[in-house]
Amino acid sequence: MEKLKIEGCHKLHGEITISGAKNSALAILPASILAEENCTIRNLPSIDDVTYLKELLRDLGAKVSDEDIDKITINPAYIKSSAVDFELAKKLRASYYFLGALLGKYKEAEVPFPGGCDIGVRPIDQHIKGFEALGVEIKLEHGIIKAKAKELIGASIYLDVVSVGATINIMLAACKAKGITTIENAAKEPYIVDTANFLNAMGANIKGAGTDVIKIKGVEHLSGCEHSIIPDQIETGTYMILAAAAKGDVLIKNVIPTHLEAVSAKMREMGIEVIEYEDSIRVISNTRP
Repeated sequence: MEKLKIEGCHKLHGEITISGAKNSALAILPASILAEENCTIRNLPSIDDVTYLKELLRDLGAKVSDEDIDKITINPAYIKSSAVDFELAKKLRASYYFLGALLGKYKEAEVPFPGGCDIGVRPIDQHIKGFEALGVEIKLEHGIIKAKAKELIGASIYLDVVSVGATINIMLAACKAKGITTIENAAKEPYIVDTANFLNAMGANIKGAGTDVIKIKGVEHLSGCEHSIIPDQIETGTYMILAAAAKGDVLIKNVIPTHLEAVSAKMREMGIEVIEYEDSIRVISNTRP
């Protein structure tokens, strides 16, 4: 698509269904590597990053079945390598989740520095800090992160800055580590909870996801599971704001209203009517906010 043309001054009416959360999908697909059997994941968003993740999983040797646009089944039993392809990985920033997943499963990983969008610098120092606390030796060579450990040992890790990526990556690596890992100053976004729920469905022992202290008790075996990704709160909030700005009446379906509490509260303060249902939100705006 070369350009977008927007013709304004049209009120928006109708309903729209929200897709699965991008940030959950980008963590959960690599997390499937930790399983010993098939993992079936539903409510996947139809985006390029998900396509790239499928390619990366296949390149590692995993069997990936994606006959349905929003559903995928991954069998990681056939993975033959712990080195992620350089060119494929540079297409998306979330390639760093392969570090935690491959370390957790094989105690070694080679992953290029994250690529993808160009929104500022994507530091991974907190990821590395967490891995090293678990006993991982990290080497940085020619744009590739090489990580290896004789064994992973649980540890207490305090994140210097709140980081969704580092929180998830440490969770992935710690799931099969010996002992208990504690992550303090952890990120609390719904994506953390969704990823923890996926891992727990496989047999992991993670408690505290959604708070700033997460505890992971390592287990020896993670089985396959089925999981449905949560709705995308960023997409939901975008349509809520769009409906308000265009003086619309829009029903937004497949949402978790509690994930949009901050947006809803501010919109109500602006005089916009926000009606919450069990799994949908209606936004009504008759005048200029």
